Amino acid sequence: MSKVTVVGAGNVGATCANVLVTCQIADEVVLLDIKEGVSEGKAMDIMQTANILGLQTRLTGVTNDYEKTADSDVVVITSGIPRKPGMTREELIGVNAGIVKSVTENVLKYSPNAVILCVSNPMDTMTYLIHKTSGLPKNRIIGMGGALDSARFKYFLSNALGANATEVEGIVIGGHGDTTMIPLTRYAAYRGVPACNYLSEEVLGKVAADTMVGGATLTKLLGTSAWYAPGAASAQVVGAVLHNQKKLISCSALLDGEYGESDLCIGVPCIIGKNGIEKIVEFDLNDAEKELFHKSAEAVHKTNAALAGAL
Repeated sequence: MSKVTVVGAGNVGATCANVLVTCQIADEVVLLDIKEGVSEGKAMDIMQTANILGLQTRLTGVTNDYEKTADSDVVVITSGIPRKPGMTREELIGVNAGIVKSVTENVLKYSPNAVILCVSNPMDTMTYLIHKTSGLPKNRIIGMGGALDSARFKYFLSNALGANATEVEGIVIGGHGDTTMIPLTRYAAYRGVPACNYLSEEVLGKVAADTMVGGATLTKLLGTSAWYAPGAASAQVVGAVLHNQKKLISCSALLDGEYGESDLCIGVPCIIGKNGIEKIVEFDLNDAEKELFHKSAEAVHKTNAALAGAL
């Protein structure tokens, strides 16, 4: 029996729970939120599709009752607040750091062997915070961002190719931000053939640029952050852990010399299996890609500096 807890019943958390249930990725899912009735209501709504869709997964909604999350195999943390008018970036990081730290302590109290998947923003920095404060081995802490960024890359790539989205390959590394992510166009492919065989350098550049502002584009269109793809990307990583898929997914991992960087969490290709991050895969980057990655790492380090009070 596999069990997953999703902390935070906002749009992303609830969508993640919905995908876990409708795709029957886990046997049991607990959706937890601090606001009375929200997780219970969303869980009830989702479970009322069980008869329609023929689902076997059980979803329970709870309000701040961490005891109900006991013995979870994976815990997905989506908790946090959006930046409010007049709030500095440092203040936002401070508030969300306090939330993520508290949630991590509470879930590990009841599920000490869980793999933690961090979705809360700023995602690379919150993942780093969990590493620094939880005492867990580094393979059991995963940041989701690269999985989402890579999905967006493949969306824009498939549109440019006029191809089925499931038949293209692409991966994004670097920080989970619109100026720090690095879509690796050189490694993009369609049915095993390099995408550059079909698309000009100019078109591939536009695919990369559209990917980098993919989140901001959706925020402008929707008036709020996206949730369908972030929730599904989170569920994808959970599935790779639960079913020991050994799947190559870009995730935020703690580096210790890989790609020439250390003491930060940043998006890199990872093999995801039952132990969490089973291996960090080092792609052969050219000089330009190495420089972009180094600049991305510098930006993440700078953001991490705002964590000083929470560590």
